[in-house]
Amino acid sequence: MRFYKIISLLLVSFFIFNACELLEPKDDNHSTFDRVFDDPSYAEGLLIRAFTYIPTNDYTWDEVSTDDAVTNDKFSAYQRMAKGEWSSLYNPQNLWDNANRAILYINHFLTVVDSVPWKWTNAAQNKLFIRRLKGESYALRGLFKYYLLRNHGGVGSNSELLGTPVYNEFIKSEADFKKPRPSFAESVASAYADFDESLKYLPMDFGNVASIAALPEGFSEVTDINDYNTVFGDFSQQRISARIAKALKSRLALLAASPAFNFSNEAARWEDAANFAGELITLYGGVSKLDSKGHIFYLKAQVDNANLSSGDKKDIPEMLWRRPIYSDRGRESNNFPPSLYGDGRINPTQNLVDAFPMANGYPITDAVNSKYDPTKPYTGRDPRLGLYIVYNGSSMKSTTINTGVGGGDNGIDAIQTSTRTGYYLRKLLREDVNLNPSSLSSQQHFNTHIRYTEIFLNYAEAANEAWGPDGTGSNGVSPRQVIAAIRKRAGITQPDNYLASISTKDQMRELIRNERRLELCFEGFRFWDLRRWKEDLTVPAKGVRIEGNTYNYFTVEQRAYDNEYMHYGPLPYSEVLKFNLVQNKGWQ
Repeated sequence: MRFYKIISLLLVSFFIFNACELLEPKDDNHSTFDRVFDDPSYAEGLLIRAFTYIPTNDYTWDEVSTDDAVTNDKFSAYQRMAKGEWSSLYNPQNLWDNANRAILYINHFLTVVDSVPWKWTNAAQNKLFIRRLKGESYALRGLFKYYLLRNHGGVGSNSELLGTPVYNEFIKSEADFKKPRPSFAESVASAYADFDESLKYLPMDFGNVASIAALPEGFSEVTDINDYNTVFGDFSQQRISARIAKALKSRLALLAASPAFNFSNEAARWEDAANFAGELITLYGGVSKLDSKGHIFYLKAQVDNANLSSGDKKDIPEMLWRRPIYSDRGRESNNFPPSLYGDGRINPTQNLVDAFPMANGYPITDAVNSKYDPTKPYTGRDPRLGLYIVYNGSSMKSTTINTGVGGGDNGIDAIQTSTRTGYYLRKLLREDVNLNPSSLSSQQHFNTHIRYTEIFLNYAEAANEAWGPDGTGSNGVSPRQVIAAIRKRAGITQPDNYLASISTKDQMRELIRNERRLELCFEGFRFWDLRRWKEDLTVPAKGVRIEGNTYNYFTVEQRAYDNEYMHYGPLPYSEVLKFNLVQNKGWQ
């Protein structure tokens, strides 16, 4: 009996002891920040996190809040904004949080980048990794400063043109956030400084080189070609290079020169914007090198050619910076007409359709020269119309799409997923995607950050304002030559007599802006272009109702913007209250 009592006591003691062990907290295996100094991949995560906030990682489809499109998605935030709900409390175009969050990650990364053992077994490579990552960090910080200015810079309630608070150091306390808004010029200068700093570290392009003699300028410290190729070679394709940093600087310059931010129309700003873009055009090889397929970069042949894993390691000429290729059918599922199992989300407007000229280059408003026939409105048009927009009678996936009244599910307002304007989207979609539930298939796509066509259009706009239609500055190419190349590629009949008839800066400005509208449609430019140009924001979105041979044009959706102040976006209401910031004029 005594034995059993002893055993029982031991068992109780054992369970009590182990229960205490189980209840006593042990050191967990969660990572602390100190891990960045031992684990390069963990440290780089700070910078990669900032990359995830880049707004152009995907298409925004914010054209549905402009005169270029509407949507049949009743829950669209951009539609709600365009119809009158835009405010400092409800802002689908708010980048304040994400951009500043990204900048904080970058600033934190810059405090540790010199101390991380990127390649502890090779001192030379370690230094090169530090160099590359610093260059990327500064360029990326400049990028987010640009987006803050584009989305939130503007005329403050104090009637001064203001930028956004500049954070160039890692902030550790809320008190450090309490910075007043600097002037717009000061914010621009800060972003320029970041881009210029990045150029001290980065090569013009990433990619393997064959010998020490082939090293880019500024890399004289490299003595082993393998070190350079490991850090700056093919593996780093699609990271931010010096060429990309220069392109981002070009974007910033164009914004700063634009009417919304250049009240006195300073010629020097336009010259800077033209020269920054002109340098890239020269590096590209000139206007004669414009990619002949650049305007259809999203189709199979171009996507296949852009695949850097195919072995040649060379992107298509149109792509300056893009996202990696991925397989998907989301764009098509959202935007194919309903008869092709799509939701028909993005509906181009009659406004945009009317912006496409005739194939002879003349606007359809030119009754004498255009040969436009209102009874056959899609005949003889600029080929880009058929490439970018599905109109009544178009063929898509070998199916005729009838968008008129009585056109079945594809007909205007027929069902919830039908078009509201009489048009469907074609641009950016691949027709070899199959949405039929019995034979679903995806295809490869990529999202663009910067295309060379944008750079050419940036140059044409700035150069025209600086020097006129035929001025070149020191760049050797005129706005007329750029627009001629873009229109010729599009399929405008040659000679381009309409372009030849343009003689004034004002006429060329109108043409350049229209070409930009066509070439960059549905890529996230129209909303911001209208604002930086100080254009009328209230133009209603129009559509066409086709019954037989009758075309009835009507207003689909009004635009409830205020031209007095909505050329600038608001600061978030909470930030204004929290940090006593000056709000942009007109916003509460």
